[in-house]
Amino acid sequence: MKKTILLIKYDKALLESTSELLELEGYNVITATNGEYGVEKAKEIIPDVILCDLMMPEIDGYDVLEMLSNHHTANYIPFVFLSNSSSLKEVHKRMDFDTDDYVTKPFTNENLITTIEKRLEKSTLLTRVLEKENGSNKTAAESEINNLNDLKNFFDNNGELTNYKEGQAIYSNGDHSNNVYLIIKGVVKCFRVDEKGKLFTTALYKPDEFLGFASFKKNTIYHECASALNDVQLAGISKKELNKILNEDNNISMELMEMLNQDLEIIKEQLLRMAYGSVRRKTAQSLLYFAEALNKKPKENMQILRTDIANVAGIATETLIRTLSVFKEAGYIEVDKQYIRIIDQDKLQLMK
Repeated sequence: MKKTILLIKYDKALLESTSELLELEGYNVITATNGEYGVEKAKEIIPDVILCDLMMPEIDGYDVLEMLSNHHTANYIPFVFLSNSSSLKEVHKRMDFDTDDYVTKPFTNENLITTIEKRLEKSTLLTRVLEKENGSNKTAAESEINNLNDLKNFFDNNGELTNYKEGQAIYSNGDHSNNVYLIIKGVVKCFRVDEKGKLFTTALYKPDEFLGFASFKKNTIYHECASALNDVQLAGISKKELNKILNEDNNISMELMEMLNQDLEIIKEQLLRMAYGSVRRKTAQSLLYFAEALNKKPKENMQILRTDIANVAGIATETLIRTLSVFKEAGYIEVDKQYIRIIDQDKLQLMK
């Protein structure tokens, strides 16, 4: 069965020549001379691949891609930009947006056909989605997800797994935020660095917690950094997929909002502790915070960098080390080289 390509090009002469080339290669070609008509045809015929000029008047290639990304089936269509070499820098910035590939003009026949064949592999996913809709009238996002536990199971079963070694960066301030993650194992440290280079740890996230909610919008940027406190595995899905799920069930949206609100309350408490708490209290609370994140019981070894504890507490590393010595002498903790063990949890919780 012939594969269908939607070709959106403003230049009519190039539109005809490219269309003829693709037809000679055995493809069924539908053409559109502007972005608006191209969007209409994409939604109507659901082609196997879309080839679209990047620069067009009124509605350009980015606008076409954005409009199709909001359509429940057209957003699965492999999308390839046809770009002038002068616009490559901008294309690279947008590669995280949702496009699959790009071909620079003037392109060779072989280059164009190879790119199309690679992208056709993605159309298999589209076929599965359409078959599921025809059979059950449900998209993937309309599956049985009724609460946060179901949502976490969805991440487990469908998320893309990535692994990070201890200390490895997961994302940095200014990176594009297009995915949301569930932590499968390990602990993630989120932090900011001020203009003087001082690091401030904003949160610790442990297994079965979400990570990366910079915004529910695609292509926004992170305003903090995240790194692996120990070996970490994440399961990630795109914000586009997550938004589909949330749009289908207000209860999940409310549960997620409540979870994010609780995270904000924890951050507020941390800020108040840093602003008004004594050094001893800051240190004690930070130790308890790490013990919870690392799932460590009293007398179990915690391997934590002193700088990480100091960054959470909001105090100088030297001050922290002196305070740890005081706690050790009082019998609240034990220190064995790189390990710290909480001995008297109650005393730390009641620290003034």
